Amino acid sequence: MKVKLDATDRKIVELLQANSNITNAQLALEIGLSPAPTLERVKKLENQGVIKSYHALVDMDSVGLGVSTFVTVSLKGHNKENINKFIAAIKGIPEVIECHHVTGQSDFILKMVSSDIPSYQNLMLEKLSNIEVVDNMQTTVILSTFKNSKSVPLP
Repeated sequence: MKVKLDATDRKIVELLQANSNITNAQLALEIGLSPAPTLERVKKLENQGVIKSYHALVDMDSVGLGVSTFVTVSLKGHNKENINKFIAAIKGIPEVIECHHVTGQSDFILKMVSSDIPSYQNLMLEKLSNIEVVDNMQTTVILSTFKNSKSVPLP
């Protein structure tokens, strides 16, 4: 469901995307409202599902996750049962940090993280390739990332 945002709502979302730790008082100051109506607007945006959650952005290298990959996955049959089996299995693999159902030559694109190449290889051999509905996988190792924005551009 599309939610209509006014200029103040867009400013609130932009500021929270840039810094989810901003205090309500600072947010109110930035948008030019008092704290009470600012908090009401934030709660309204949360209730409408515009703001889904707040997260800490973790530096992968600093926690020992030095290898990131994109893995395209094709299923043995593109039917609801296989899709549901695959999604259920993927939800149980914490190293899969993104899973997208896509069109094109493959059925899914996964973003995966691991500490190093041997742990990545183990992840592929022991977990991903053991999902019974997986037919084919192709991996692209991410060498460098030059843009990784978590901010959504608002129309």
